[in-house]
Amino acid sequence: MMKKFMNKAEDFIPEMLAGYYAAHPDYVKPVDNNLRCLCAVHKKPGKVALATGGGSGHLPLFLGYVGKGMLDGCAIGGVFQSPSADEMLNVTKAIDQGSGVLYIYGNYNGDIFNFTMAAEMADMEADIEVRSIIAGEDAASGPRAAAGEKNVRRGVAGIFFVYKIAGAAADQLLPLDEVERLAKKASERVSTMGAALTPCTVPRIGHPSFTIGDDEMEIGMGIHGEAGLRRGPLLSADAIVEEILPALIDDLKLNAQDEAAVLINGLGATPLEEQYLINRKVNELLTKAGISVYKTYVGEYATSLEMAGMSITLFKLDDELKPLLDAQADTPLFKQFGR
Repeated sequence: MMKKFMNKAEDFIPEMLAGYYAAHPDYVKPVDNNLRCLCAVHKKPGKVALATGGGSGHLPLFLGYVGKGMLDGCAIGGVFQSPSADEMLNVTKAIDQGSGVLYIYGNYNGDIFNFTMAAEMADMEADIEVRSIIAGEDAASGPRAAAGEKNVRRGVAGIFFVYKIAGAAADQLLPLDEVERLAKKASERVSTMGAALTPCTVPRIGHPSFTIGDDEMEIGMGIHGEAGLRRGPLLSADAIVEEILPALIDDLKLNAQDEAAVLINGLGATPLEEQYLINRKVNELLTKAGISVYKTYVGEYATSLEMAGMSITLFKLDDELKPLLDAQADTPLFKQFGR
């Protein structure tokens, strides 16, 4: 039986959004009274505007990162459903400051189709220049794309780092070309892999999205329940890290003396105690490999409703990216006040 704090399943998203706006009126507001179209209250004239969007069920992704030093707007779809092109267009028009708009979104077909259409409509109807960064860094979902090839990887928690870098660059009033370049650079230096222990339940469906045994786990599962690399008996926390982390290090070609940021992400029902326990082993193995941990983030950054599980993300840094990562940001669900 599905057990959730909710009223009618069809009202789950609009009622959640109404509560979100009521909690954070100093940060965000709806566009033209459409709760699914969200923009930041405060605008910075002349700034490149940043927009994102995607399905609900992943808080704080996507709307939780709209605020100072990060994103300017977000279109919100139903649970695990893309927002419409019209909703994305409304957000684009609301946040444009005359310097262009950069879309940053995950590598999912519905999002790609609707964001592409929104960008075309923004150009034709409002003469707004839109560029796009499609984030896809899930190392379990496919090989890293070679130069000029299509990226087949799913977008997961690592999009947080793309938001952070692009947000800091835009906040410095850098031009669209530079904001786009830095966002693309960040997206190419991120790698993620996760492990799931339980399914989640979409309210309007009313039953778990997949089944997994009480004594099982799945390495590499996506945030919508997409198949991972393998399913097998539940391993110890250390053994899970020892399987995932070397794959990320190899994927990013990290070597001794390199610096990286670490993101330990809970998928919705994993206690912080367990996340910090995971981070202990990640830190130990990176130190042993001679890789310096520049900054660590632990918590829920991209969830899957009430799924129990976690993901590990590494972000390969350099002297250009570190100051942008350190820059201040203040959103309802993420706050950073400098290093």
